[in-house]
Amino acid sequence: MSAPDASRSAGRLASPSGGERVRRGPFRTVWHVVARTAVKAWGDSIFGKAAGAAFWQTLSLPPLLLGLLGMLGYIGDLFGPDTLEIIRSKIVTFSGTVFSENVVGDIIGPTIDDMLARGRAGIVSMSFVLSLWAGSSAIATFVDAICEAHGQLDHRNPIWQRIFALLLYVAFLVLAAFTLPLVALGPALITQMLPESWRDTGAHLIDSFYYPAVFLLLLVGLTTLYKLALPRTLPWHRLLGGALLAGGFFLAASMVLRRYLAWVTSTGYTYGALATPIAFLLFTFFLGFAVVLGAEFNATIQETWPARATRIEQVRGWIATHAVDSEDASGPLTTLTWKLVTGPMALERTGAAYPSVPVEAGPTPPRAEGGRIDGDSTDGESTDRAHRADTEHDAESSENPEPRAGSQDTRPGSTSA
Repeated sequence: MSAPDASRSAGRLASPSGGERVRRGPFRTVWHVVARTAVKAWGDSIFGKAAGAAFWQTLSLPPLLLGLLGMLGYIGDLFGPDTLEIIRSKIVTFSGTVFSENVVGDIIGPTIDDMLARGRAGIVSMSFVLSLWAGSSAIATFVDAICEAHGQLDHRNPIWQRIFALLLYVAFLVLAAFTLPLVALGPALITQMLPESWRDTGAHLIDSFYYPAVFLLLLVGLTTLYKLALPRTLPWHRLLGGALLAGGFFLAASMVLRRYLAWVTSTGYTYGALATPIAFLLFTFFLGFAVVLGAEFNATIQETWPARATRIEQVRGWIATHAVDSEDASGPLTTLTWKLVTGPMALERTGAAYPSVPVEAGPTPPRAEGGRIDGDSTDGESTDRAHRADTEHDAESSENPEPRAGSQDTRPGSTSA
């Protein structure tokens, strides 16, 4: 091997798939991961998937808010006596930035008061039906995008994929009903809800850990989504990188949108009322973009540095290998089952002439040379051996035309000895 070939072979590593993997420096590795993620995201139409997810999120939000408000009429007291009033004031304040004062005072305000005063079962049920349809479509968009990023789009039945997205949306909805009020209240309002004896210590702890806890909650939700969406999942720690990227991108986009809203609303009421819906659409778009981008990053990491299969996947592979890859059977579940079905059957003959000794059914086949039973081979092998024997005999006869000793020559003109 020449020196250039040796240097090139030394710069390559064997990949788990059996090929060769190029050893890169740290900067080239980072550039490769970034470029590969961008190429995969563009090839999988990240903008189209993010736009579709944003549409379904926007469509599911109004009935979801109505359903949550109707549910808070039943469980609002669990979060404190002033929780309903705080939620009402925040909704009215936010609505004032989008709608006119007459719409807020005549329509939105009385509707919120009526729904928070007591639970409305009819509104809650109809709102959740519409929210389940639109929200499950948004989750289905996320699940399809994650599966396509990892090349597992066809691994799950399409009908079950849709049902799975619906169940996943219901699970996230139940968790959101208990966590979103704590996130919406903020650290200052949560501190005021604490008892007097705990207020000083609680305020210090909440100021220190509130925002890290919110970010950690976001990471747990994204990692769980990446984990559950894949039919052939990856270990938890291999999905954390995409969750970090998605969470960081989403928080950065949220900060940019907040600054944009603050600047636009300062210019006047008209521009603020127009900019708020646009900002909300951008908010949902960036959320979908972040989720898909994190999935593409996880797929790139898995492609560059393949992870070991999980224990469940290892067990599945072991069962499939021992059930299908069998030398003696083609089709049955196991080799043992095939031997039990096709093997010799033991019979038991009783009586004076036949003592109770198990024998094999049928006549015993003659033994060939070497002690091997001729019946051990298949019909195809016996036919091949017979054909080879006839061929060798014909060749021997053509080479030695003289008659053997003790035989008569029946050719014309010949005389017997």
